[in-house]
Parts: sequence; structure tokens; C-alpha cells
Amino acid sequence: MRDHITIVLTLPPKELSPNWRGHWARKAKAVKAYRAQAWSTALSASKYRAPKWSTATAQATFYHATNHRRDADNLLASLKAAFDGIASAGVVANDSGITHMPVVRLIDKKLPRVEIRIERGA
Repeated sequence: MRDHITIVLTLPPKELSPNWRGHWARKAKAVKAYRAQAWSTALSASKYRAPKWSTATAQATFYHATNHRRDADNLLASLKAAFDGIASAGVVANDSGITHMPVVRLIDKKLPRVEIRIERGA
């Protein structure tokens, strides 16, 4: 069994930012969609044999189209729905067992995305 998987997702929608102030129904819809995207991508990345690691380390790398300033804490917080989807897919037994590494911010004008590398914990 592999010791890591990499999950590639679209950038989180603005409704998932902790600073977004809007209607709760729009946020709920965005959370549901992003969680489902992470769930299906995690299942595919794990080749439909979810490892169920008890602990893991996650490294999120954001690729944005522009070089605007972005708060790393808010970027990580915007991935809460994604980590819930990854846990639902069975990559980890519970998302509370994930240790988050500092966010990496890079530029890719052609393909903005977020890549989450999850490594099995000790």
C-alpha cells in the first residue's frame, strides 16, 4: 500500500472563506459541492481502496492565477469541507487525525487549483 496520495481540486469557492459574509444557504450549497468533489477525487486517488489511516499529515499547495496577497490561515480554513470529504472517502479514519502543514502558495496562470498531499502518519 502506498504511503501517500495526492488529491487535486479546483480552488475553493469564495463562500468557503471564513471571511465570507453571505446567506447561509449559499454557503451550505458550496460546502456540499466541494465536499463531494473532494470525496470523489480522494476515492479515485486511492484507487477505490481507501487506506483508513489513523493519522496523516496534509500539505496543501494553492496554485492561483495571480500573485495577490492571500492569508495562509484563511486558505487552509477554506479547505475544511475538502478535508471532511477526504475523511468520508476513508483515506483517514477521522479528519481530526490530520496534521496540517503550512500552506504553500504558487502561481499557475493556466490551471489554478489546490493540490493536497496526504501522507500516512507514524
